[in-house]
Amino acid sequence: MTWRATVLTLYPEMFPGVLGLSLAGKALGEGKWELAPIDIRSFATDKHRSVDDTPAGGGAGMVMRADMAAAAIDAGRADAAPGTPTLYMSPRGKPLTQNRTRELAEGPGVLVLCGRFEGVDERVLEARDIEEVSIGDYVLSGGELAAQVLIDACVRILPGVTGNEVSLDEESFSSGLLEYPHYTRPREWEGRAIPEVLLSGDHGKIAKWRREKAESLTKARHPDLWQKHGKQKS
Repeated sequence: MTWRATVLTLYPEMFPGVLGLSLAGKALGEGKWELAPIDIRSFATDKHRSVDDTPAGGGAGMVMRADMAAAAIDAGRADAAPGTPTLYMSPRGKPLTQNRTRELAEGPGVLVLCGRFEGVDERVLEARDIEEVSIGDYVLSGGELAAQVLIDACVRILPGVTGNEVSLDEESFSSGLLEYPHYTRPREWEGRAIPEVLLSGDHGKIAKWRREKAESLTKARHPDLWQKHGKQKS
């Protein structure tokens, strides 16, 4: 079964976007994964193709209607493989982690609802048992960019996409730590030299140096991750 990303959006022309380039784009062209954008407006029932309305209780902006969103979700689910989770990209969702990304990549695919305006009617999120996912503590104009981030994070770890499975095991978060620094030629650049240990040929010393750098970077830049890593070791 081919991993499939179904995206429910008001702007299907935004896809594949960055997903059509580099590793994800090559894998898409080779059929290693599938992308199916669905235009939410195609489920509108009036001549203006309206999918939103004013918020109940007043306030600024507009809210995507539950009936319009539900119709798009149901259509997407009808074509999706059994067990495909439905996700809603939202700053109030659970943070996307590498572990969750791996879980999604190991499944049949994802169905992603991209919000716009002030968001989506809460009732459809409850009625369709939708998982809310966040890529960070900030607000975007819509869920499309966030959906592309999520999909790219999943696609790059699908079998055969990167061409180097070992490199995936050494990336940030894979071991519970941030990744160690990397260097390549020239040996010296603007007065800065590659650390001698990396040129020593001593694989034991190199592994130790990389581990120490990963630990120090994690402790300094991601203290919550460092604390979690310490608990896992104990």
